[in-house]
Amino acid sequence: MMVSDPRTAAQLVIAGEEPLFFDDLGCLARHLREHPPRRGAVAYVADHRTGSWIPASEAVYVLQPAASTPMGSHVLAHRDAASRDADPVSRGGQPLSFGAVFGESLPQAAR
Repeated sequence: MMVSDPRTAAQLVIAGEEPLFFDDLGCLARHLREHPPRRGAVAYVADHRTGSWIPASEAVYVLQPAASTPMGSHVLAHRDAASRDADPVSRGGQPLSFGAVFGESLPQAAR
């Protein structure tokens, strides 16, 4: 998939395969529900403020209805609470847990 905004991107990495890229965190979550990943898969998300890649399991998430995301999930990820708090787009959003974003679709081994 073409990534239209690197600040809302996500990827799924599986050893020996090309990474799968998503332009919206909601697309990665949907993909994982429909196609459970193999053991050893690791999901990464982009910090909305900096664009840097971080493991999805380490990110903090916020639902910000006012945020524009490519596929309309309105979910933003950040490296930590400090990055979230420094991002003006995230201010006032509802904090989300990893489970609220991805459910149980990403096995513990892939986190």
